[in-house]
Amino acid sequence: MTIKKAIIYKIFTKMPLIETERLILRKMRADDAADMFEYAARKDVTEYLTWYPHPDKAYTRDYLEYLGTKYRTGDFFDWAITLKKENGKMIGTCGFTSFDFANDGAEVGYVLNPEYRGQGLVPEALLAVLEFGFNNLLLHRAEAKYIVGNDASRRVMEKVGMKFEGIKREGMLIKGNFRDIGVCSILKDEFYETYEKQSTT
Repeated sequence: MTIKKAIIYKIFTKMPLIETERLILRKMRADDAADMFEYAARKDVTEYLTWYPHPDKAYTRDYLEYLGTKYRTGDFFDWAITLKKENGKMIGTCGFTSFDFANDGAEVGYVLNPEYRGQGLVPEALLAVLEFGFNNLLLHRAEAKYIVGNDASRRVMEKVGMKFEGIKREGMLIKGNFRDIGVCSILKDEFYETYEKQSTT
């Protein structure tokens, strides 16, 4: 294990709490099962994701309990997005899906309960995650991917200052089909320019 990898894993063994104006980002828990199932069971949510809809709440709870073991080893980097105004209701997730330790890079991802779309909540969460990555994890670059056709996801990326890089034609085999994958990215210096602008508006 590289020194950088060891440091990041150590940080995530005690999942940091991140607070924004409307949200608290925290580790997921087994008692989030009902909230997660609300959106994880929906076909319209998973249409542009790599996983299938959850079949029942028991499956969701088992999944969250499994994530608890990943959190304990620092090998999971995704936060629950929770609403302050609704007593901590979990409405989605946002975090790092993977790290490129050799090049100080990371990939970010997110999902949101459709009932809470159109309020700017995912960009708010993603900005906080990117800030944590650039400030605390000393990242140089962050990227995000989307299945072509998921225009809403690309708009989130661009709203936080990510730049479209291109499309990997049939770049991923997802649910038995090769799908075109769009890639957007942001560098540390670009992020600080975006963050300062949005902080003053």
